[in-house]
Amino acid sequence: MSPTIEVNQLSYKFPDGSVGLENISLSLPAGSRTLLIGANGAGKTTLLRLLSGKRLAPNNSISIGGVDPFKQGLEGVTYLGVEWVLNSIVRTDIDVPTLLKSVGGDAFPERRDELVEILDIDLRWRMHAVSDGERRRVQLAMGLLRPWKVLLLDEITVDLDLLSRSNFLAFLKRETETRECTIVYATHILDNLAQWPTHLVHMHMGKVKQWGRMEDFKEEVPNRSPDNSLLGELVLHWLKQDLQERGPRNEGSRSGQSKTYPRPEDGVGGYGYEKRS
Repeated sequence: MSPTIEVNQLSYKFPDGSVGLENISLSLPAGSRTLLIGANGAGKTTLLRLLSGKRLAPNNSISIGGVDPFKQGLEGVTYLGVEWVLNSIVRTDIDVPTLLKSVGGDAFPERRDELVEILDIDLRWRMHAVSDGERRRVQLAMGLLRPWKVLLLDEITVDLDLLSRSNFLAFLKRETETRECTIVYATHILDNLAQWPTHLVHMHMGKVKQWGRMEDFKEEVPNRSPDNSLLGELVLHWLKQDLQERGPRNEGSRSGQSKTYPRPEDGVGGYGYEKRS
């Protein structure tokens, strides 16, 4: 399977009838590292879950290497999202080697040892007695231990310290440069990412406003500050535009809109307002 990602006029509604995504089209080549950019509620998590096959998308709207991920259940697609924090298994009195062995650590010893080193994992840890950041490192090692073709990441580095996060991102970059694989990563944390992405996707209120190669956006930010990277300035520019377009969240309560809370599949984030018929 060549790890290309094709999205063709994808629209999605939640069970309550509210719109999650609207008419999204993307083409991400094999070997690309794509950042999903957008405010809370932009639709990033919903898109990732559809790409991973965790949600049913309309026919012929998503193709991973030429295959529908929901119908085929592709083994080469790995999704790691914020719900891992709630995994009860990694909060019990169990040691790290046992956990890594349970997901195939003995079958990939070199990869296992590399991830343990990169993520600065202590093999003596007992999972009920470590911090959330330490637990997250072990979860990442478990999720990435088996080689993947397509990796979908949703805010999975929020608990990592700066050094661990830098090492982890460098590992992911090497993966795409040394073997055939593709990454799509949604995050609000831009540290160490200035030279990381090959592609950007700008999402807002369930739509893709812009997408393309990183170099395509070099001229978009006028009067760029020398104290910030192109990526940092670009994201700030986009988010300011999105805020102006959307307006204050609280205006909904004064104009006949009702308040809605984040769905579990949307991960953690701010509250949103949506029109009710």
